[in-house]
Amino acid sequence: MSDPGAQALAFFNDRYRIDPTVMSSLLSIALSRGGDFAELFFEHRTNSAIQWEDQRVKSASRNVAQGVGIRVVKGDAIGYAYTESLDVAAMRRAAETASRIGTSDERPVPIDATPYVASEGSFYRFDEPLTDEPPAAKVALLDRADRAARAYDSSIARLDASIGDEVKYVMVARSDGKVVGDVQPLIRFNVSALSQKGESRQVARTGGGGRLGIEYFDAVTTPETLAIEAARQAVLQQDAREAPAGTLPVVLAAGDSGVLLHEAVGHGLEADFNRKGTSNYTGRVGQPVASPLVTVVDDGTIADSRGSINVDDEGNPTTRNVLIEDGTLRGYLHDEVSARHFGVTPSGSGRRQTFKDYIMPRMTNTFMLPGQDTPEDIIRAVDRGIYAVSYSGGQVNISNGDFVFSVTEAYMIEDGKLTSSLRNVMLIGNGPDVLSKVTRVANDYQLSDGRWTCGKDGQSVPVGVGMPTVLVSGITVGGTKV
Repeated sequence: MSDPGAQALAFFNDRYRIDPTVMSSLLSIALSRGGDFAELFFEHRTNSAIQWEDQRVKSASRNVAQGVGIRVVKGDAIGYAYTESLDVAAMRRAAETASRIGTSDERPVPIDATPYVASEGSFYRFDEPLTDEPPAAKVALLDRADRAARAYDSSIARLDASIGDEVKYVMVARSDGKVVGDVQPLIRFNVSALSQKGESRQVARTGGGGRLGIEYFDAVTTPETLAIEAARQAVLQQDAREAPAGTLPVVLAAGDSGVLLHEAVGHGLEADFNRKGTSNYTGRVGQPVASPLVTVVDDGTIADSRGSINVDDEGNPTTRNVLIEDGTLRGYLHDEVSARHFGVTPSGSGRRQTFKDYIMPRMTNTFMLPGQDTPEDIIRAVDRGIYAVSYSGGQVNISNGDFVFSVTEAYMIEDGKLTSSLRNVMLIGNGPDVLSKVTRVANDYQLSDGRWTCGKDGQSVPVGVGMPTVLVSGITVGGTKV
């Protein structure tokens, strides 16, 4: 059974006897008080994690979580309940609780929930049921990373790492008769390297992953590669100089710089903020919002990427959504509530952290399309500026796009050349303002390796980010050297 939708449906039917009769009964109860729409979101998630510190395993864990979340929509209002038990009586109580958003006393009407699989193809190719890799194989990967980092440079005094993986089966049954499923594997490998020279201690972190199992280390990269990258950055910081302060041209490197786009711009394009009028992009569809060189896309269909899924958590297929095209705002990321509000088609962007959480419009893989320049030509065009390569995160104000980002690898650009590495670099600015100051875009687009997680209203979901090399004519750099 290679199709993940069919595999997920079979999983819930075989293990829990969740069949059309049960789903119809629950949906009828959920709509019994006059709701407009209802859905059942079934989830079974198995995850494991191993922490490696100071050349040994510090901890290991394995968890299984399962349950169903039941949502009833009445206009823009939502009733939501969940249960961790898939016992029919427990699910009926949850459906009754969610139904109370409605006000009608009408009797339940049977709902036709005949299953069909929404996605014909898949980027998850499972010919057999998913199985866990033995813990010893994962420990061996961590040990390989440790050895590679220490061999890279004699100053590497410590390497901490972790590997986490999960397999999630989801099934969505809706009151319009659609029943779909998905299988969502995920792996993440994190590395932290400490370089110590005398009293100077420098730490750098990196990682990777995606919608894969342990085959990630054959198909994409190796633990040695990730560990050496963390070691390289830590050693680099030993000789880095303090960053200058002031407004300077900034060249954003390909790949990880997409996190700045995600945080400073992407959240403002999620439709719930625009439905409520709290985004600076509210009411601006069809208007210029960025440099004509800027096209921003959110695409949940990229094979094996961390943010990719076959269907969103409302059961809609994920799609490729052009948000900003040649500087003009084309649309928002929608779940079903916001799509009905704006009178548009859902964009496959309804996501939640677990069955215990309500749905919101969320990003999947968000990136800027490449341009015509080369990265070398862009750097040569800068007399004095900053080249920003990797980041540890930041903060953003959704209502106006103001952001602060910490840059973990950066270099001075002087007379068109990269010179010294920098430490303590902060980028301070406004997302829409930065997009309006994009003056050159390179042809070297990269999707960052899968290590990013997005937080919103207390919920976290895996996402991907990407970027070509981009020149911004001016960003405030918060450094310590004038």
